[in-house]
Amino acid sequence: MWRVAARSLRRTGARRWQKRLPRPGPGSLCCSPMQTPGAVAARGLSSTAPTVRFSPAARSLFDEPLAIAVQGLSPRQQVTLRTSLQDETGELFEACARYQVEDDGELDLARCPALPGGSFSGLEPMGLLWALQPQKPFWRLVKRDVRTPLRLLLEVFEGHGPPPGRLLAQAEHERVFLRDGVQRVPVREGRIRATLFLPPGNGPFPGIIDIYGTGGGLPEYRACLLASYGFAVLALAYYGYEDLPKDMKEFHLEYFEEAINYMLQHRQVKGPGIGLLGISKGGDLCLSMASFLKGITATALINGSVANVGAVLRYKDVTIPPLGINASHVKFNESGVADIIDVLNNPLEGPDRRSFIPLEKAECRFLFIVGQDDRNWKSEFFAVEGSKRLQAHGKAKPEIICYPGAGHYIEPPFFPMCAASMHLLVGRPVVWGGEPKAHCEAQVDAWQQIRAFFHKHLAGTLSGISNKL
Repeated sequence: MWRVAARSLRRTGARRWQKRLPRPGPGSLCCSPMQTPGAVAARGLSSTAPTVRFSPAARSLFDEPLAIAVQGLSPRQQVTLRTSLQDETGELFEACARYQVEDDGELDLARCPALPGGSFSGLEPMGLLWALQPQKPFWRLVKRDVRTPLRLLLEVFEGHGPPPGRLLAQAEHERVFLRDGVQRVPVREGRIRATLFLPPGNGPFPGIIDIYGTGGGLPEYRACLLASYGFAVLALAYYGYEDLPKDMKEFHLEYFEEAINYMLQHRQVKGPGIGLLGISKGGDLCLSMASFLKGITATALINGSVANVGAVLRYKDVTIPPLGINASHVKFNESGVADIIDVLNNPLEGPDRRSFIPLEKAECRFLFIVGQDDRNWKSEFFAVEGSKRLQAHGKAKPEIICYPGAGHYIEPPFFPMCAASMHLLVGRPVVWGGEPKAHCEAQVDAWQQIRAFFHKHLAGTLSGISNKL
C-alpha cells in the first residue's frame, strides 16, 4: 500500500500563520497611491517621529524571515502598515494590515496580531510579505535578474483608513537573492544554456540541476537561493531562451544528458551522482531524465506529472508522446479565468498509457512535493500512481509530502501565492489553486524538506551553511 505523509506544520516564531482575509476593495489604504522608494536605511520622517526597525537591518535573503517593529508610537495607538514592492517590469505589489500599538508604544509584528480589515488578520510576523498582491490582474512575482534586489517599502500610517491617515514613518529594505560569496557562472558549453551557482567555501559540493516549467527562459532565483545552503546548482534552460527551441513541440533527452555530464565532470561538483529538482513541466522532465539517463542519485518533483506532458519526448530510438487532452473539460469562472484541472487524460487508460514515464527504470530516490489544491493538474494522483509503479517493480517507496491548501506554484519561502495568471500553452489566465496562508506555510516547510532530502541523499552528513547574509 502507498502512504502519503501529510506534514504537520510547525507554528513557532516567524512561522506562525493565520488565515488571510479578503483583500480590501477600491479606495482602501492598500490600493492608495504610494511614494517612490527612497533611502535603504530604516528611518522616520523626523528626529521625533516613530521609526521602523528591521532585523536583519538593511538587507536579507529573500527566503529568510524578516522581523519588523515600529518604535516611538503612542500607547494603544491605531496604525496601518503598508508594504509595497515593484518587480523588474515596474508592476506594483502591495499588502496592508491594521494594528493597535502595545502599551509601551512599540509595535512588534512577532507579538501584535493584525486586526480585521487588511490583507490578513492574526499573529502573522511575515504577513506583510506573503500577502503581497499584484495591482495588475493575473500577474505573478518572478525575479529575472538575481544580481539585483527587490526593494521592499514599509509605510506606517495613522489610523485605520480609508482614506490613509498621516504618514508617520517609512523605511526600505532590500530582499536579495545572490548571497555574498555565491558565484554566478553563465554556462555556454556545447548546446547547454544555463547558469551555475557555486556556494562559498571549498568544494566539491553536492550538485543539483534545477528546471522550471512551461514559461521557458532561464529562471535563476530558486537555484541561486538553494546554492546558499551548500549546493552547486545549475539552473537549466530548455526552450524559449537564446538559440534553444522557441516553443514546446518536442524535446530531446540528449540535451539534458549533456547538462548532467557537465555537472558530473565539473571539479566543484561532488560525485558520484547529482540531484534533480523540477516544478510543473520541469518535474516530468526530471522524471524522464532519472528514468533514462545515468548519474542521477536523487530527484525532487514539485507538483510534477508522472506522464510526459505538452511535447513529444525523444531519446535515441525511444519516443514518448504527450499525454492527451480534452479541451471540452475546461471550466470558466465568472471572470473568465480557466480551470484546467480535468483537461489531461488519464495516463492509466487506453493509448495514453504510452505517455506514462517508465520511472521504474530509475536508480535514484524520489521526493514528491504535492499541493493538494493544485488546479493545474492532479499532482497528488500523479504522485500516488508513481509510488505504486515504483513499488510494483521492487523499487523503494518514494517520499510523498502533501500540503492541504497549497496550489500549483510552490516557490521558495515568502513568494506571494499566485492564484491565477497567464498559461503559455492555454493562451489565457488559468487558476493555479491555493489559499494564501496555507500556501505560504507549505512553501516554508517544502523548502526545508527539499534541502534535507538532497543533503541526505547527495552528501550523507553535510555541515549546513547558513543562508544568512
